[in-house]
Amino acid sequence: MLLQYKTIKRSIIFSLMLMLAQIAAQAQTTQPIWWFGVSGAANFNFYDGTTQTLNSSLIVPTAFHKGYGVRPYGSVLAEYRPAGIWGVMLNVGYDGRGGKFKDVVAPCNCDATLHTNTSYISVEPSLRLGIPSSSLYFFAGPRLAFNMMHDFAYTQVKQPNTNSQLSDMRKTLISGQVGVGFEVPLSSANSTTKVNLSPFVSYQPYFGQSPRSIESWTVTTVRAGVALKFGKAHKIAVAATPPPIVVPIVADVAFSVREPKTVPLNRQVSETLPLLNTVFFDAGSNSVPARYVLLTKDQASGFKEQQLQEEQSVTMSGRSARQLNVYHNILNIVGDRMRANPTTTILLSGAPAGDGKIMAESIKQYIVMTFGIDGSRITTRARIKPINPSEQPGGNKELVLLRAEDRRVDITSTSPELLMEVGGGMMKPVQINAMQVDPLDSYVILNVDGAKKQFNSWSVNITDDRGTVQHYGPFTRDQESISGVTIVGNNPEGNYKIAMTGEAKNGTTVTKESTVHLMRQDVTIQKGFRYSIIFDFDKAITIASYNKLLTDVVSPLIADGSTVIVHGHTDIIGEEEYNQKLSDSRAQQSQKMLEPTLAASGKNNVKFETLGFGEDSNHSPFENTLPEERFYNRTVVIDIIPANK
Repeated sequence: MLLQYKTIKRSIIFSLMLMLAQIAAQAQTTQPIWWFGVSGAANFNFYDGTTQTLNSSLIVPTAFHKGYGVRPYGSVLAEYRPAGIWGVMLNVGYDGRGGKFKDVVAPCNCDATLHTNTSYISVEPSLRLGIPSSSLYFFAGPRLAFNMMHDFAYTQVKQPNTNSQLSDMRKTLISGQVGVGFEVPLSSANSTTKVNLSPFVSYQPYFGQSPRSIESWTVTTVRAGVALKFGKAHKIAVAATPPPIVVPIVADVAFSVREPKTVPLNRQVSETLPLLNTVFFDAGSNSVPARYVLLTKDQASGFKEQQLQEEQSVTMSGRSARQLNVYHNILNIVGDRMRANPTTTILLSGAPAGDGKIMAESIKQYIVMTFGIDGSRITTRARIKPINPSEQPGGNKELVLLRAEDRRVDITSTSPELLMEVGGGMMKPVQINAMQVDPLDSYVILNVDGAKKQFNSWSVNITDDRGTVQHYGPFTRDQESISGVTIVGNNPEGNYKIAMTGEAKNGTTVTKESTVHLMRQDVTIQKGFRYSIIFDFDKAITIASYNKLLTDVVSPLIADGSTVIVHGHTDIIGEEEYNQKLSDSRAQQSQKMLEPTLAASGKNNVKFETLGFGEDSNHSPFENTLPEERFYNRTVVIDIIPANK
């Protein structure tokens, strides 16, 4: 049935594309008043109601209800189109209304089928409404149908097949139709013999289309086809018209540059990292992957979660191994928390169903044997799909990546010691002290509004006071960023001219200029704060638990005069343009949650810089190779920069 509906959809789309494929040629003749021709179409018949008494000799044990069928339609036609937009149409032809009812099961637990082969001679007069200065037209009118054939074929397992005729058929049906068509000229504009090809679609509702005088069987039909029409025209004089004056459209964009007050080389950061409550398993294996940190019993006795908070080695502001190292200790963190809180319990839900129970049991065995946790505190179960699956119904792209994300064990608990302080399904976050190199607020942000629509590409030349030129690009997006550390190099400070050159899609070249002053800052500045918000797959709405986190935890740490950089990211699954919009939406929603709380506390001098980087690999927090990396890339990162930097 799904394939049949797709066939209908494709047929209608093809008809509409054909309708819009041509523009009517400039008339050099009159338009015919009378048109004659033929048409051919497919009737897509939809059955509804009830049919059980097929004739006086056969009453089937189980009633049939819904059904579907595709049957041919063909007609001869005539059209009268006087001057103006109104006209009349007449089609007389063969009209197939047969189909197959949805199979049923008889009381004997036997499958039963019913095919009908009903057809009519139909007479369809219609009122025609043409759209001025267009080849589009609409039509509507009655349908008068005379029954020709009413055969049926009934089969039931363990019973002989029955091929007969339906009884109590109405000889005549009176109903209606409404439709739309498009005239595509096939003849030249100066030919007096006009030939038009006219794709059309019509809808004939069930009103008046009950084929029988008994029961409640009705038929609704969608007809899609094409008509070939012929008409006789007369020559008219055509006044010569001067060629149109073509005015070239000059591409233009708005170019702006956001410069950092200073260019810090590094910053101490206290990061609050959400802890994914998920362990991902490799395809074909039910053992915990080697990338997760698994301790011996002796090592576990000395493990404390606080060890992961110690300052890590210097890393870039983007992707970093330190967060993954914390996450890959997830089982040790759970064991340590359960050991410190003897009344806590957890549920391990494994998916897919075939391996999920085994995967969950492997995690349970590790926590019990390594951390000495009572096995009664850990429940395991299997699920067909995870609690929040990545693979969505109807999706057909990048299934390998999505299914890899759904081969996992989710850890849930009703114990507040294991959950986020603000509630929700994720584990309580971990605090990490780290040193950022080349932080995001040191970047020069280039905005070229309209570049994606008007440019093939654009690039910039950055020239310092001594005439040294640095080239960056080509770019295609409306916004790009360049590291201020890269621009200034070893210079303590300087003035820089930024010249943007865009190659427009109409062949022209657009140039814009701006200037910035950059000052290098070598001293490590006051510690900043970083918070991350993780989103479910393809979701832009922040869950309620993060609303409380932002208003109750993050907002109080933002001092008046601070700069708050909110940057959104996505994984690489999906279209790049869609991911860009998704990351923008995620970042903007997070800012909207913070602003009212800051205003209510009198902090009116907070500067927000909200950016969406989409799936941009130059700024994504993680790679996209592992499922957990893609999960952590579906994020909004909030950097709080102190005012006295």
